[in-house]
Amino acid sequence: MTTRTSVPDTDGGTAASEDAVAILSAGTGRWLGLHAGRLDSPAGRAELPVTPRVKALLQLALLCRCWHRAAPDDIALKPVLAVVEHAWRQPDFPRLIGHSPASARPFGLIWAALAPAGAVTDARRGMLDRLSADGYLKPRRKSPYLHLGTRFYAELAGVGHELASYEELYARSSLARAHDLPVTELDVCEVTDTVFYLSDYGFRDIGLVAEARERALRVVERLSDHCVREGAWEYAAKLLLAQHCLGSDPLRTPRGAAALGMLTEVRSPDGSLPGKTARGRAPASATPQQYFRWAYQPTLVTALTTLLLAHHHPHPVPTTAPPTARRTP
Repeated sequence: MTTRTSVPDTDGGTAASEDAVAILSAGTGRWLGLHAGRLDSPAGRAELPVTPRVKALLQLALLCRCWHRAAPDDIALKPVLAVVEHAWRQPDFPRLIGHSPASARPFGLIWAALAPAGAVTDARRGMLDRLSADGYLKPRRKSPYLHLGTRFYAELAGVGHELASYEELYARSSLARAHDLPVTELDVCEVTDTVFYLSDYGFRDIGLVAEARERALRVVERLSDHCVREGAWEYAAKLLLAQHCLGSDPLRTPRGAAALGMLTEVRSPDGSLPGKTARGRAPASATPQQYFRWAYQPTLVTALTTLLLAHHHPHPVPTTAPPTARRTP
């Protein structure tokens, strides 16, 4: 029995969606390979504020992790991964992570979790030891959303924690309570990140029974329709990936075709997305440096989505409740 949700579609419609995914994936990956190096260049260090630049490098490292797992032999990965490897070798990177006190601990955990192969250093071990010693890997007063992200990256980093199980955290999440709420009251990032953390971007069983998965999928689909209507390009790409991680096949649905069509239509000739939304696109007068800041994040999100749509099929959804996961000692 299949657990992937789809609607009847013609082979031609599916082929068109697959072509759109391939075009977007190739273009966004190529653009990142050519331009992501700005983040760790002398010019980038001079032009870009510290905390947004660090966040952008962490996002790039997450893309590389998923890219390597889904398509390890893709030659387009090499120049992007080289940027991440170079940044992680910089001795001042841990100091830059602490530039903003509000983000120092979550960024430090993500930096340690996403260290590329061969980058296991004393600095990384020291970062994890400090996070453990100050109680960051305990529940404390974290919101369910922050709690969930902390657990996800703690497990990627291989560090012990006392955080609640994924089942408990999902039950407390905004997504679990969102099925009756208007889309305008929902936070797209909280909804999609909850799906990504639970499923490890589709690389593991999401751990929801079929009924819960269907409720979550309906929320994601309603949000997707809304974001397409609003011309919210980056959010539409994230929601496509969330549908995929929930076991749907957005390439065979009208809403998936609509989102892909929108992204294909707005992409620039160089493969990038020129902004996060139709209302917030880069002006024609933007310099290359300015354009990079407008285009980087939506292009990266679209690259991640289309990469996984093209190369990876998520785990099937169980029809019975999974065993409760134990906390790591």
